[in-house]
Amino acid sequence: MDQISEKSSPHVPVPPEAFNFSAHLLALNSSRGTKAAFVDNRGTLSYGDLEDRVRRIASALRDLGIKREERVLLAMQDCTDWPAAFLGAIYAGIVPVAVNTLLTADDYAYMLEHSRAQAVLTSGDVLPAIKGALTKSDHEVRKVIVSHPIASLDFGEIALETVVETHAPMARPARTHCDDPAFWLYSSGSTGRPKGTVHSHANPYFTAELYGKAVLHLTETDICFSAAKLFFAYGLGNALTFPMSVGATTLLMPDRASPDEVFKRWTGAVGGFKPTVFYGAPTGFAGMLASPALPSREQVALRLVSSAGEALPAEIGKRFKAHFGVDIVDGIGSTEMLHIFISN
Repeated sequence: MDQISEKSSPHVPVPPEAFNFSAHLLALNSSRGTKAAFVDNRGTLSYGDLEDRVRRIASALRDLGIKREERVLLAMQDCTDWPAAFLGAIYAGIVPVAVNTLLTADDYAYMLEHSRAQAVLTSGDVLPAIKGALTKSDHEVRKVIVSHPIASLDFGEIALETVVETHAPMARPARTHCDDPAFWLYSSGSTGRPKGTVHSHANPYFTAELYGKAVLHLTETDICFSAAKLFFAYGLGNALTFPMSVGATTLLMPDRASPDEVFKRWTGAVGGFKPTVFYGAPTGFAGMLASPALPSREQVALRLVSSAGEALPAEIGKRFKAHFGVDIVDGIGSTEMLHIFISN
């Protein structure tokens, strides 16, 4: 298992004081305009089209009167609109609050009040819970923007596609600083109410450099696929900040990561891309290995598999390697070493 150590850790330049993480990622991929950045059930979003949508969404949020460091709730299923909305907010200096899409209206009502969100970006499937939350909370929401609506939108709601079509790209990113807040994620709430954890613009930069590159050794030829969703810190690194930092392609899946749904992506049956990197958790690996539909080694293109969420049992790692010929990197140990390195 790869780990970061004092001897092997690379020297990573500190980002400049004026630093916008969204603009940083777009600049890294400015020469990859036609390359696939994200692939979902509906199609492919190139790096060039991603930049265009990011800057248009940034412009729209600012036109709503949302100011720098104010929050917007991002309750959207994993699809190509998610990274565009997340990075669009950050590009504008606005702080996206990425939340679980399986929560109740009561949960969202609490988060709307706690974060003082000025807008909501959501999916058509999640909209009913959001509308319920809006009736339950003393909120500050000015507009609800909906990705892939599944029904007619009411007054105060607007389709994300309309937002993109009716706004010009924002000319330049907000002049944020590396220690400014970039986004929030909420804790699970296992010890009380969920807590909003604030992440700076520099935080994802360092994790991408010190883990995505130094431990996982991702490259632009990789195709990444994460069982963990983007609203989790684990999934956000796996499927957005790590792959975009090297110009890789990411597969996004709105569905639950059941063995059958994962296998469809592994074998290229959905989207036509076979992932070279997969991120999962021990419970998921155990279910896959027990499935009668487990693909053969020849059906997949995996070169790297990572596990986190809980310690990986040695027996699962051995069985997985025996079947696929690939080690599972235990991300628990690696990320612990990463935190030690950063703190020192």
